[in-house]
Amino acid sequence: MRRLLAVLGLSLCALVTGACASTGATPRPFPTPRGNPPSSSIPAAGAPVADPSAEPGALPTEPGYGVAGTALSYRGVHYRNGGSDPDGGFDCSGFVWYVFARHGIPVPRTVAEQYRTGMSVDGTELRAGDLVFFNTTGASPSHVGISIGGDQFVHAPSASGEVRVEHIGASYWAERFVGIRRLE
Repeated sequence: MRRLLAVLGLSLCALVTGACASTGATPRPFPTPRGNPPSSSIPAAGAPVADPSAEPGALPTEPGYGVAGTALSYRGVHYRNGGSDPDGGFDCSGFVWYVFARHGIPVPRTVAEQYRTGMSVDGTELRAGDLVFFNTTGASPSHVGISIGGDQFVHAPSASGEVRVEHIGASYWAERFVGIRRLE
C-alpha cells in the first residue's frame, strides 16, 4: 500500500509541473486551491476594493472589474503551454493577453514583457484587474495572474491544471510573490 501511495504521489507531482511559455522553465508543482491564511504583506481576503464613493449595494465601478469578470468567465479552460485562446487552452501569459485583448487593451505576450508594462502598484493598493506576478521557477517573474479583488486572483496555473481562482496570501503564492502592475 505504501509503495502504491509513493508511486501515485510521484506521478501526481510529475503531472502538476508546467511552465508559462515565456520562460520555458519548469516550476515547482503549483498547489491545489486551498484558502491558506493571507500574508501580512499582501491584502487580506475580503479587503475592500470597491469604489468608496459608491452607494451601499451599488455594483463596483472600478474599470478592472470588467477585466476580472471576463477572466472569471474562462474558469475551467485547460492549461496549454504556449496557449492563448479558450479553444486550445491557455498558459498564464496567454490568458492575460487574451483577456485584456477582449477589452481592447494591448498587452505583450510574455510574462517578462507584461511585468514591464503599466505601472508598479504597492500591495496595499491592489485592485481588480491588476496583474500579479510570481517567481515559480527561479527566473523572476515567471508566472502571472489577474486580480479579481481582495486577495484573490485568477490564472492558468500548470500543465495539469485549468484556469482557476486562488488566494495571493496562500503560503505557496505569498512566498513567491514578486509584484503588481496596473494597466491604465
